Amino acid sequence: MGWIRFLIGTGCILAGLFVSCTAVIGTWKFKYVLNRMHAAALNDTLGILFVILGLIVLNGFNFTSLKLFVIVCFLWIASPVASHLLARLEVTLDKESIKEECEVDENVLL
Repeated sequence: MGWIRFLIGTGCILAGLFVSCTAVIGTWKFKYVLNRMHAAALNDTLGILFVILGLIVLNGFNFTSLKLFVIVCFLWIASPVASHLLARLEVTLDKESIKEECEVDENVLL
């Protein structure tokens, strides 16, 4: 039973590290700020969820696991709200860049 819990916990942590590394590469490669924010938010929600879920499995189900679960719930509530507010601020302040990013070439539609 201990080996199964170890393998599941390690798998979750490795999955979280993979998502986090992918998000860091995305944040570094993307040029547009909203694309970068999406990559960073992916790390905040999915990457941290997998890592903390792996820690919960490795630690066993006790009071410390409940605290880790509360941290996940807080991050899942706070991170999207903060990302949404930053995105609205960017759209409000930089309208010219939004127009350039969202322009559609009429020749493509024909």
